Amino acid sequence: MAMVDEPLYPIAVLIDELKNDDIQLRLNSIRRLSTISRALGEERTRKELIPFLSENSDDDDEVLLAMAGELGVFIPFVGGVEHAHVLLSPLESLCTVEETCVREKAVDSLCKIGSQMRESDLVDSFVPLVKRLAAGEWFAARVSACGLFHVAYQGCTDVLKTELRSTYSQLCKDDMPMVRRAAATNLGKFATTVESSYLNAEIMTMFDDLTKDEQDSVRLLAVEGCAALGKLLEPQDCFARILPVIVNFSQDKSWRVRYMVANQLYELCEAVGPDCTRTDLVPAYVRLLRDNEAEVRIAAAGKVTKFCQLLNPELSIQHILPCVKELSSDSSQHVRSALASVIMGMAPILGKDSTIEHLLPIFLSLLKDEFPDVRLNIISKLDQVNQVIGIDLLSQSLLPAIVELAEDRHWRVRLAIIEYVPLLGSQLGIGFFDDKLGALCMQWLQDKVYSIREAGANNLKRLAEEFGPEWAMQHLVPQVLEMVNNPHYLHRMMALRAISLMAPVMGSEITCSKFLPVVVEASKDRVPNIKFNVAKLLQSLIPIVDQSVVDKTIRQCLVDLSEDPDVDVRYFANQALHSIAAVAQS
Repeated sequence: MAMVDEPLYPIAVLIDELKNDDIQLRLNSIRRLSTISRALGEERTRKELIPFLSENSDDDDEVLLAMAGELGVFIPFVGGVEHAHVLLSPLESLCTVEETCVREKAVDSLCKIGSQMRESDLVDSFVPLVKRLAAGEWFAARVSACGLFHVAYQGCTDVLKTELRSTYSQLCKDDMPMVRRAAATNLGKFATTVESSYLNAEIMTMFDDLTKDEQDSVRLLAVEGCAALGKLLEPQDCFARILPVIVNFSQDKSWRVRYMVANQLYELCEAVGPDCTRTDLVPAYVRLLRDNEAEVRIAAAGKVTKFCQLLNPELSIQHILPCVKELSSDSSQHVRSALASVIMGMAPILGKDSTIEHLLPIFLSLLKDEFPDVRLNIISKLDQVNQVIGIDLLSQSLLPAIVELAEDRHWRVRLAIIEYVPLLGSQLGIGFFDDKLGALCMQWLQDKVYSIREAGANNLKRLAEEFGPEWAMQHLVPQVLEMVNNPHYLHRMMALRAISLMAPVMGSEITCSKFLPVVVEASKDRVPNIKFNVAKLLQSLIPIVDQSVVDKTIRQCLVDLSEDPDVDVRYFANQALHSIAAVAQS
């Protein structure tokens, strides 16, 4: 009897947990569907488990979302593709619920299943499901249907294909804006499956309806369709049908539609080709760069480098650069920030002479912008300009502004400069670095903001790696050692941090002769924070120095610290002593 009851147990657990008031238990049972299905076997999964799930579509959205995801990978558990059609029923129910994310996951799972189904099953089961959803009274069903047509269309008879195209056309004219939005979103996917002979006649007619929709939320989704459909049409059809739509959209009365055009501009240019871009889309792009709405200008400014890649330098200088100059002093800081994030990429496109003449003044004005993000975006891309105009010109024109930014009142700007200093050093060479930036590196170790001090210490390590221990010994180590005697304990602590980072780079000899005596002296500091940082630092020096130095100097210092009145100092000293013991044993 026990053997008969055993297979029933998993389904009983599932049903009990699915009816439990605790949502977590219900979620856990749904996530274990594959395990339960294996226990039941394929036949009982089809006859018992799937019907049960079909009746259970009124649960919490979180549970339904998990169910929709699980069913998408359930074909192996129901007996393979020949039985895939049994999974359609519960997913069809989920396609009609109100919660958007559940519907989207159900549609996604249906697409996965439909793409694996046999053609006969597609015609017998999947296409009728799409038709039922498309004719649903509740808008949610019709919205879901829009995402399934591209799967249903393939493998259908000509009669069914005609019917599906007609149904999709009706959805494009639906009374509910949400349905028309879904139709606009999925039109590109549907168009890729439709025969080319119907593209101009039927699909483009649907597209034209959507581009003239009274709702801007529908029109803006049609912008994406421009790019998708443009790639499917012949060049002459694209010029006649897509290009006028893009130009009209760039002047649309809704800023959201114009924003979408600005955001998708590069993809739209690819769709219509370089010739149309130069003749027809340059004026449209200039309008977007000078749009009344800041959001549109932000999107357009962010695409300026990619757009100029499609043009020759002369056209860029003639049409785009005047707009770029205007945007560099735009009233919106976000527009200037978007421009600053991409403008450096224009230097390789325009070449050395044009960069010096036209772009350098813009870079300088953005480097002095009052908004820190604008300055940050310029700093982080300086290497692109260096490759074009060379280090001499860069140092003459931009480096004074960079040195000024190293003392900027916004700590994030100072942080960006610090992170850029080793790269600047490698590009400028040791001599230039010593003259202009050397003093700043020590200044950052005494900054009021901890993140700057920490970055400053890391910067010293990276500079030592870049220029070598001999240079660091001459230019960095003396100042770091001097800081150990600073009256402010935070500065003394930062000196110890710099030593811990530089020691592996400097090597055993310099660590023993220069760093270790200073660290041992710091172990007698009156501030406990300094002393336990000394203990941590000594622990990090164990692998760097010889064992004789560990036994002679480091161990004794740690023994003294392990008897300190402060509990934290004793703890870290003992940790370091354990490390010494572990090394000795190994």
